[in-house]
Amino acid sequence: MKMVVLSHYQVKLVLDALRNGLGTLSMSLDLGLSTTQLSVDAHGLQLPNGELLKLRDVEEIAKSTSSCFVIDDGETRAIQFYSEATERVYSLYPTIKAPTMLVSGIPMHRIKDTDPHQDTLEKIRAIKPVVGQVLDTATGLGYTAIEAARTAEHVTTIELDPAALKVCELNPWSQELFDNPKITQLIGDSFDVVAEMEAGRFTRVIHDPPAFNLAGDLYSGEFYRELYRVMRNRSLLFHYIGDPESKSGRSITAGVIRRLEQAGFRQVRRAPRTFGVVAMK
Repeated sequence: MKMVVLSHYQVKLVLDALRNGLGTLSMSLDLGLSTTQLSVDAHGLQLPNGELLKLRDVEEIAKSTSSCFVIDDGETRAIQFYSEATERVYSLYPTIKAPTMLVSGIPMHRIKDTDPHQDTLEKIRAIKPVVGQVLDTATGLGYTAIEAARTAEHVTTIELDPAALKVCELNPWSQELFDNPKITQLIGDSFDVVAEMEAGRFTRVIHDPPAFNLAGDLYSGEFYRELYRVMRNRSLLFHYIGDPESKSGRSITAGVIRRLEQAGFRQVRRAPRTFGVVAMK
């Protein structure tokens, strides 16, 4: 059986079934990717492997609206890891569809009036067609790399912190990151890793860094010059920044556009729908 990962969105159906006197229900054990017919009674939820998810655990998950839980060998634990390397806490945060990752409490995807999956698709569309060799500068949950790999020849994705990949390993929506041979994962600081890459390699770059206050060097002119160097002529860059209507967003966006142009990029334009900018080499 595949690992069981649940959030309050799924276990609410268990509690509803019990309140309505139902002995069976159809629910997801992988955060909404698929559904399974299961039995439920006053003791809890019968899982496909014969284990019982006890009612007290169901109720605990239902109360935890900001966590996802993995059920493993009868143990229920929140998907959360502390990184000694970066002193950050990484956790899986549920939405009605694909979950996002919190890094020290900051969501890595837009979740207001959208969801992480749709947010990822919008970023991909901003530089369509996504073809050839693609660089994804910040793996996160791997959604960008996974979507890009559907049409690209190959995707190289970089993650700073192994703790983030531990979250990916337990996220059902991230599994293609490990299973798809068209995706190569690298561990390291993108600022340093990109500097070691050969010139003219990539036809598309998706630069979706953490917030400016967490990774200011990834918004620097020096880093933009390295991105320019590793891209082919007429290749496209998408750079996620954040809400362009916020005070900080307007300021950061203006600085990003100026530094991208100084690095040599042309046709630098705002992409407000995706909270970023698009540029061409």
